[in-house]
Amino acid sequence: MSDVDDKSPDWAETILPTRLVDVARRVVEANRAAGRRITVAESCTGGLVSAAITEIAGSSEVLQSGFTTYSNAAKTATLKVSPDIIDTFGAVSVAVAWAMAQGALEASDADVAVAITGVAGPGGGTPKKPVGTVVFALAERGGDPAHVVADLRQFGDLGRGGVRLQAALCALELLLPGASLDPE
Repeated sequence: MSDVDDKSPDWAETILPTRLVDVARRVVEANRAAGRRITVAESCTGGLVSAAITEIAGSSEVLQSGFTTYSNAAKTATLKVSPDIIDTFGAVSVAVAWAMAQGALEASDADVAVAITGVAGPGGGTPKKPVGTVVFALAERGGDPAHVVADLRQFGDLGRGGVRLQAALCALELLLPGASLDPE
């Protein structure tokens, strides 16, 4: 009998780490209660944040859209990130993350957007942006676009999966109503 025919396979409820799904559940419940619609613009997480949210029944009430823009060309074509911004600051930068978040808001009907771009590894790091460097941006519809809400985090070289998991967890936390990137 194949796994597909098995009546209770291990992956029947979720194929994602429990920690990730638990935070996604909080995001869906809190945003549903707040009446907020969300969108995500992902690069290094490759759709992991959207996948975690859609693991939750009823997520369609909250998740308006998700954009996986892994290449610079996709960031430009889909989210209207200026090639000049990418060329000047690099794909892993506050400027690009902010432009991705703004582009996701403009391309959707969401109330809030989170963008993620980074270096998951094992290659691709530089001395200035080593593996584990991830940049996040948070944008809200009606917010002042001149007020950039973005931050660069250094997760360290946790392995590709570890960096992506930590980035997804951070992005989900940012989607909770009242969240901010301000240091505590």
